[in-house]
Amino acid sequence: MFAHVHGFHYLGLQTYRINVEVDIVAGLPAFNIVGLPDAAIKESRERVRSAIQNSEFDFPMRKITVNLAPADIKKEGPSFDLPIAISILKATGQIKQPLNDYCFSGELSLTGKVRPIKGTLLLAEKAAKRGTSFFLLPESNAREAALIENIKVIPVKSLLHTVSYLRGSEKITHFPSYEVKQATENFSEDLSEVKGQILAKRALTISAAGAHNMLMMGSPGAGKSMLAKRLPTIMPPLSKKEIIDITKIFSVAGLTNNGHNLIAKRPYRSPHHTISSAGLVGGGQSAKPGEISLSHLGVLFLDELTEFRRDSLECLRQPLEEGKISISRALRQNTYPANFCLIAAINPCRCGFYGDKVKQCLCTPSEIRRYKQKISGPLLERIDLHVNVDRLTKEELISYKSNEKSSEIRQIVIDAYSRQKKRFTKEKINLNSQMKPAHIKKYCQLNKESLEFISQAVDKLGLSGRSYDKILRVSRTIADLQSAEDIKTEHIAEAIQYRQYDRQNTFG
Repeated sequence: MFAHVHGFHYLGLQTYRINVEVDIVAGLPAFNIVGLPDAAIKESRERVRSAIQNSEFDFPMRKITVNLAPADIKKEGPSFDLPIAISILKATGQIKQPLNDYCFSGELSLTGKVRPIKGTLLLAEKAAKRGTSFFLLPESNAREAALIENIKVIPVKSLLHTVSYLRGSEKITHFPSYEVKQATENFSEDLSEVKGQILAKRALTISAAGAHNMLMMGSPGAGKSMLAKRLPTIMPPLSKKEIIDITKIFSVAGLTNNGHNLIAKRPYRSPHHTISSAGLVGGGQSAKPGEISLSHLGVLFLDELTEFRRDSLECLRQPLEEGKISISRALRQNTYPANFCLIAAINPCRCGFYGDKVKQCLCTPSEIRRYKQKISGPLLERIDLHVNVDRLTKEELISYKSNEKSSEIRQIVIDAYSRQKKRFTKEKINLNSQMKPAHIKKYCQLNKESLEFISQAVDKLGLSGRSYDKILRVSRTIADLQSAEDIKTEHIAEAIQYRQYDRQNTFG
């Protein structure tokens, strides 16, 4: 007796169609699974056996061979429990209906209950592309899968529930597809709550408008973390495609099964400085996405940057340049998007009060130098904006003056976004921070006065080629915020102002 059903499997963000083939022949009772399964799939033999028996179906006491084809793709996780059980019931004639238009995915409990799985959005997308009509999956995963059009999502509660639907004895209404709209975002924070810090707020606006990376330096309590948390409140809402792209990553990481299936806001991730390199950039045995991928199209905030491990920080250099990260393993390579906005915060020294106007610094010059040298020059060059966040004055601290709200700043940022997208319509980029040298040459042309000004800055500050390009990118964003077609000297002057450590030569 032979039968097969369709399933799907993902490795990283790449999805494959898997044929679950079952052959049942006379012989000593045995249950073997082949096709490069991992330990979780091998253990499914006992889950499937118990689920079939406890659902009051007959489990064949014969030699059962299950093949997951193609056999050269590594299979991981418990999502093949349901298709294996269905294929056994089909092979033994307990399901007589044709199953060519169906695909299945789900973990089974010993009682036959269907449990949620990871990566549902990727599986549904692949199933729709392959022309599958019906996708049967755990009830709690249905809303996530319904983001994909052109496929009917059938939510099932148990193996018995699934078989009753296939036999036609029970009707299950498919989960309705719904249109993803730009999220109505209700933030608990607002930039108007930040007192003073005019320069830092301006830099934050530029960062939001062009997705520029930003480094803030200031003494403890100056407001660095407070500013970083409010960056998402002034960034433009996500589009439908962006919402789906982010949700895919969270789905693979298993972070969409807690009732929040749709990631409709820009991510804000703030890992602790004790995080490992694998936790930050991704990795582990199954090459899962790390914090930089979970921050895709959002904000990655690294507080106390100098306290992070040096090797972890150096791993950021490739994704900051390319907007993606490749994680290599012996049998495969997974590539995850990592187009995030890096916001970092540091103290001026270990005690935090070097240069403070109120408290005295207790660090020696050599301690200050060693502390600052924890951040490499190449990493600093990849950060567009360097800003000092000074302690508030007494007048600023006790003032109740109303400040500009996030919603007001956000509209200015949205307008700048629109200008960039219009400019780059025929390019493969969307924002100024993504411009390559060819784009800079085309879209950042300077007049004679501006060219002379930046030439003097190169001589005086000893700017590297990367720093020079970043000044032009930031200048282009500043011009967009002011609705200016051309980059002017004033735009370049402001951009140079945010290259704090090029001007002071503080870091080596």
